[in-house]
Amino acid sequence: MIPKDTSKIQAKKVTSIAANKAANAGGYTAKNITVLEGLDPVRKRPGMYIGNTAVEGLHHLIWEAVDNAIDEAMAGFCDRVEICLLPNGKVSVEDNGRGIPVDKHKITKKSALETVMSTLHAGGKFGDGGYKVSGGLHGVGISVVNALSSWMKTEIKRDGKIWTQEYSEGKPKGSVKAIGTSKDSGTKQTWQPDATIFTVTEFDWQTIIDHLRQQAYLTKGIRIVVKDLCGEKEKSHSFYFDGGIASYVRHLNRNNEIKQETVFYLDKAMDSDVQVEIALQYVAEFRESVFSFANNIHTVEGGMHIMGFRSALTRTLNAYARNNNFLKEKDDNLSGEDVREGLTAIISVKLPDPQFEGQTKAKLGNAEVRTAVESAFNDYFSSFLEEHPRDAKEILGKCLLAAQARKAARSARDTILRKGALDGMTLPGKLADCTSRKAENAEIFIVEGDSAGGSAKQGRNRMFQAILPLRGKILNVERARIDRMLANNEIKSLIIAMGAGFGEDFEIEKLRYSKIIIMTDADVDGAHIRTLLLTLFYRYFPDIITNGNLYVAQPPLYSLKKGKVMEYVYREEELEPMLEEMGAEVKKATKGKDPVKNEEEEQEEGDEAGIGVGEKVGKVSIQRYKGLGEMNPGQLWETTMNPETRILKQVTIQDVARADEIFEILMGGEVAPRKKFIQTRAKSVKNLDI
Repeated sequence: MIPKDTSKIQAKKVTSIAANKAANAGGYTAKNITVLEGLDPVRKRPGMYIGNTAVEGLHHLIWEAVDNAIDEAMAGFCDRVEICLLPNGKVSVEDNGRGIPVDKHKITKKSALETVMSTLHAGGKFGDGGYKVSGGLHGVGISVVNALSSWMKTEIKRDGKIWTQEYSEGKPKGSVKAIGTSKDSGTKQTWQPDATIFTVTEFDWQTIIDHLRQQAYLTKGIRIVVKDLCGEKEKSHSFYFDGGIASYVRHLNRNNEIKQETVFYLDKAMDSDVQVEIALQYVAEFRESVFSFANNIHTVEGGMHIMGFRSALTRTLNAYARNNNFLKEKDDNLSGEDVREGLTAIISVKLPDPQFEGQTKAKLGNAEVRTAVESAFNDYFSSFLEEHPRDAKEILGKCLLAAQARKAARSARDTILRKGALDGMTLPGKLADCTSRKAENAEIFIVEGDSAGGSAKQGRNRMFQAILPLRGKILNVERARIDRMLANNEIKSLIIAMGAGFGEDFEIEKLRYSKIIIMTDADVDGAHIRTLLLTLFYRYFPDIITNGNLYVAQPPLYSLKKGKVMEYVYREEELEPMLEEMGAEVKKATKGKDPVKNEEEEQEEGDEAGIGVGEKVGKVSIQRYKGLGEMNPGQLWETTMNPETRILKQVTIQDVARADEIFEILMGGEVAPRKKFIQTRAKSVKNLDI
């Protein structure tokens, strides 16, 4: 919602955008559209352009169309974007920008609209005159969307008319034509993803909401409306944040205890044509949450803007600490690690010619950006600390505590690394290691408890499978500093077993196993232990996740036995179909148990098979496994450990900000957000052990 007191600002903004359009429409014509090459490769190798043809690639089509609208907003010509999910898998993106030019292009001899839609690397983001600042996929965006759609339609409002053109698999079905008049301007893209290319054609509402909320934060003053018109009940969201990334930081910290009341914010245009926007706030947490963007593109691997920010942050806080006696002459300076503990920050830069490293734009390489960020942040943050002494005191107090913990953690870490390196490569006594010394062939199972550990050790293939049993629940690292974490025996054993070091000494190349597999019981305690382990890896070993080394084992929920036939069920929804397949009357399972005619005989059969007596439906005996220890070694190998038959789920991170938020809610110290999270999702839980 727009705050009531911003109505006058909005009126001025709308007038300004209209004036910009009127003054610049004539300067944005076909001559601004530059052609580099053709479109055919896209349908042959879609993964090269959108990453993959699964969920991520499908949604990338929306991001590309939205990026074009955001570029118009950043140029000052657009203040509204509307995204609609339509019946039959179609989607539309509409903006009120200038509209794609429709006059004839001097090189292609076709309409500029057709050139943009049907030619790879054609757009207003190359050369001069189209956009000063832009995101998009190096200008290939909308033509890639067209190429990967079975049908697409573009509607342009421009020069007093409404223009349209339709396409099939990227090729025009007819020429650009005027179909009416309009005093407005803008572009509307409607398309249907090609089901012969994409493995998934259903859009995810939450994924779209999360991405568009972020884009609204990064482009302050733009209104982004998203609607779902294909369900039984229509739903919609509208995002508008006049505070920009300062509002984003407040959103990220809404479930945390705040240490710094006033959010620091700067928005500065530098002489180097770099626009620097930074917002930060400290909270009572032990980790760092810093997100960087260049031209609204999330640079997940950072780059020069992050380097400039970190350097200035450390230097500025040390200077303030010295000048205000937080640090004495004999004290060491605060390290970068110290000043980033509990920090939530957004660094967003906009520049005319961003140099990204790699096709995915994961890292920004412009050297001038580092200087611009460093200079702007140093000046503004120094003033902020002087003007907000209470906040400055809270920030420095937290940094000094972090420094003390760092020194204690360094001692503990050195002990761990020294133990692994000097004691004859001594591994934890509880570890049953594998014979293979080649990491690419080896895997380790992190198992809950001695009982399951015993079964796993007997059932494994000793050549390539190692077993590390953990005693009880490990420390919740979301609520503990690093020094306390490194004092935990179970965590120490795991770090030594993995062999890759820790923190700044961590080297993924030294990992002793290519697969690290979490194998816990299929009950509430098992789920809790699994979550604790995932929290540990996410917070302190993220490279193991991003490198694809972390997995979760999927033990069966049930065994079904009929005579000598044994079947296993891994998901709740598979139980009834499997019972029917084995000839059991499923209705009886929901109404109650059949009487057991010969309990002693059934008990003997159960003991022989390694299972206890469970519910019996007809001639099928059902055993619900709540613990891995309930399976004998042979069953555990067959169902959960054998590479030929097992089910493993690889742990990945698709949205870092969303993952951060979920871990904070579930594992952090604030009870209210966790309670709300559980209450809103309780009805969707199919199986709950109490």
